[in-house]
Amino acid sequence: MRTLRSVASWFAPVLPESRVAILRTVLYLFVIIDIHLFVRDPIPLSRHPELYQPLLIERLFHLPPPSVPLTITLYLILVVGCLVAAANVLPRLAGAVVAAAFTWWTAIGMSYGKVDHDHLALVVAIWVLPTVGVIADRWRSMERSAQAGWALKCIQISVVFTYFLSALTKIRSGGWSITSWPESSILMWAIVRRPHGLGQFLLPYPELLHLMQWFSFTAELTAIVVLWLRGRALLAAAVFWMGFHVFTMATLYIHFAPTAICWLAFAPLERLGPWLRRVKAGRRERARGRSARHPVPVLRDQAVDSGG
Repeated sequence: MRTLRSVASWFAPVLPESRVAILRTVLYLFVIIDIHLFVRDPIPLSRHPELYQPLLIERLFHLPPPSVPLTITLYLILVVGCLVAAANVLPRLAGAVVAAAFTWWTAIGMSYGKVDHDHLALVVAIWVLPTVGVIADRWRSMERSAQAGWALKCIQISVVFTYFLSALTKIRSGGWSITSWPESSILMWAIVRRPHGLGQFLLPYPELLHLMQWFSFTAELTAIVVLWLRGRALLAAAVFWMGFHVFTMATLYIHFAPTAICWLAFAPLERLGPWLRRVKAGRRERARGRSARHPVPVLRDQAVDSGG
């Protein structure tokens, strides 16, 4: 029983509900950005039904092929639903609608030849956030619950498994050889394919590129360790992966923004509200101090001063 309780407490730790409320606001607003900047093609792609190759999830649920009216409807549902959910209003209903619409929207966008694994954590987050339900006081809530902890843990696991499953995919694509991908010339090929950014300066150094491949592959394969880190070790891991994404963006112009934003599930977001209140209080105190040192002169009516 002690072991079962330990496992349950790991999967559903008691965490502040305000962290979920803040994360909801950030992620739902990010979904609006995502459908305009990243997965922005479903509407124009729906005009080319001959190129549509449905993913497994679309085949399992017998979803109809995309059309212009369908994708426009999904777009409107996402914009309205995300705005409502970001305000923590009707979190279960609005969240469920956004989860279904965003999953379908993303599946359509990736049914034309390329599937991006950077959306794994975001899709999981959009599905689990509605399970927390209504949060009293929203961003200022002082309540803690295992329900909030379970949702956050699911997002954390999906973030870490984005890297771990990427490493497994590299092993599988190389015939289940652990050295196949890191010993290949895939990074050089990627830089030649995208001849911009910092990558072009690395082409004369193939040995360095091989070393970078081994480093990134090892980091992805061992990323699962992050789930057991705490404190400064967790902060160091988060900084490392943010730096990894910045370097990837600068070298290959490949971003992982949907995964990077989900790293907020590890952050103590509940401290943001008290910190902002302390900052505002400090500013008010400084303003009152300046007023006391430099009093504003009171202008009186000249007629009164002259006795008129």
